[in-house]
Amino acid sequence: MFKKQFLFLLFIALAFVIAACSNDSNDSGETSDAEAESGSEEETQAEQVLKIANDQEPAGLDPHKTPAASSVRVYSKVYEGLVTFDENMELEGQLAESWDQPDDSTYIFNLVEGAQFHNGREMTAEDVKYSFERILNEETASHIASYFADIETIEVLGDYQIQFKLANPNATFLTNLTNSSAAIVAQEVVEENGDLQQVAIGTGPFVFEEWVPDNSVTLLKNEDYYVDGIPKLDKVEYYTMLEEASRLSAIRTGEIDMTTVNAQSAELLDGADGLSVMDYQSLEYSYVGFNVDVEPLTDEKVRQALSLATNRQEIVDIAWNGQGVITGPIAPAMGDWSLDVEAHELYQNDLDQAKDLLADAGYPDGFEITITTASTYPDMVDTAQLLQQQWKEIGVNAEIRQVEWGEYIDIWSNKSADILIGRNGSGSDPDRAMNYFFHTDGSANVWNFSNAEYDELVLKGKGTVDVEERKEVYNQSQELLLELSPNLFMVSPMNYVAVRDGVVDYQPYAHSSEDIEEVSKK
Repeated sequence: MFKKQFLFLLFIALAFVIAACSNDSNDSGETSDAEAESGSEEETQAEQVLKIANDQEPAGLDPHKTPAASSVRVYSKVYEGLVTFDENMELEGQLAESWDQPDDSTYIFNLVEGAQFHNGREMTAEDVKYSFERILNEETASHIASYFADIETIEVLGDYQIQFKLANPNATFLTNLTNSSAAIVAQEVVEENGDLQQVAIGTGPFVFEEWVPDNSVTLLKNEDYYVDGIPKLDKVEYYTMLEEASRLSAIRTGEIDMTTVNAQSAELLDGADGLSVMDYQSLEYSYVGFNVDVEPLTDEKVRQALSLATNRQEIVDIAWNGQGVITGPIAPAMGDWSLDVEAHELYQNDLDQAKDLLADAGYPDGFEITITTASTYPDMVDTAQLLQQQWKEIGVNAEIRQVEWGEYIDIWSNKSADILIGRNGSGSDPDRAMNYFFHTDGSANVWNFSNAEYDELVLKGKGTVDVEERKEVYNQSQELLLELSPNLFMVSPMNYVAVRDGVVDYQPYAHSSEDIEEVSKK
């Protein structure tokens, strides 16, 4: 009996000791290995990181100097402009919370108070004035200078109010302000670095953290962003993956969360587990650009002959896998602004007429020419190869030169190609498609193209406020541009974005395919 009582008391004592040791451990803040692992997993899951694969390396980060899409997709998250578009392409304020228009040529913007640059300094009207003066300064060589050439004066009315007076009424002014390159920048950052190609300090929802060349760009959440609850992501990581096969593999395995893909890849991904493919009709178009200062491209009959020798439907079917529409200079996604070009005489693939035009121009036996294209875009390479075959039927022997993206951008800006295969965006107003690219003084007129009648038309369109009158002016200017053929306009493609199922609230639009402010991960 005594022995049993002793053992029972000993068991109770041991239980108290174990309990006390356990309590001591918990009081000291220590956790078990299992608890630590569980906590680590929860912390990792809580971090919102979006990984995006890009098809090209950024060509620089200066919004006032670099129009490349590979750059815009990055700096558009870091910088902001005065106004932007909502999902319905309606104007709404960004750094300007409101604006007034006292007359047809005057705009007064009331700025957001408390918006800070990522260096901690508040953005004011002086920064807006400096930014637009920088864009208009010839030394900047900004690709959007022609957008704002009508600005006559910029006057700071107060810390948060600024006035623009234009030389003439301009129906495109507010729309042009939505361009990602019309960004508000900090003067001290420009002066410290010379330009903004390697740095990015804006007021936007994401902060530029790091750019590892030929590898990745990292953006972090702006913890001091002036809009509550935005952004939802903690980090965005862009990975440069030039090869489509690499991006396909990465999106399938979950190594990345999003990437653009071509039509063929979109078909391959159809029904794949854990992801979906979103599509939309783009505002982009592919083109064949002629340097009209290079013989024999100086003669519009030669350019017209090349248009007639081009089978655009074959390019749609092969280069774009049938997922696109034949286009003029204004993409069909812009609706009534776009001209129906398929019935146009120069779109008819008439080889006999093409040969007659070449003979009239003094080239009855054809000629030799070089086509330059970016090696990293399969659709551009395919288009070049198809044109090489098609044009050979009228005696034109084209050599294809494939170059890397950085060299391609230099060739484009230096106007050093005979013929260049590329892509453009029609923008959100017909003025971009018609004036920016083809007016004699257009900032992106890299073709040495100049025609007084055409210039007069597009300037009239820019200053015409009545919508129906504007449409008629742009119809006339499109007809004239097709006749003069400084570019051959080819295909406006469907665009495709592959997205993992864990990405929430992402929706691509033709005018804004990479808006991720509201995106989160689950």
